[in-house]
Amino acid sequence: MEIDLLQESYAQLYELLGEELTLKVFELYRGRQISFPMRLYDRKKVAARIVAEYDGHNISQLTRKYDYSQRWIRQILKDERERQDK
Repeated sequence: MEIDLLQESYAQLYELLGEELTLKVFELYRGRQISFPMRLYDRKKVAARIVAEYDGHNISQLTRKYDYSQRWIRQILKDERERQDK
């Protein structure tokens, strides 16, 4: 692989992953337009986990752990309570 000839995105992958993984990414995704979400975790899965981990007093901890606002976490918990009440 001639590193000085690589497209910028592949050069960055090469620096990050090395030659072997860069070639794998190239083979798998070449020609595709890919965008990565701003958040690493899926909102619905995080919401379910928050409901499971909520102990009645740990909203601040969950906010830091999952990088979501207290407002969003409170809304998830409220929606879950309403769902259970039905």
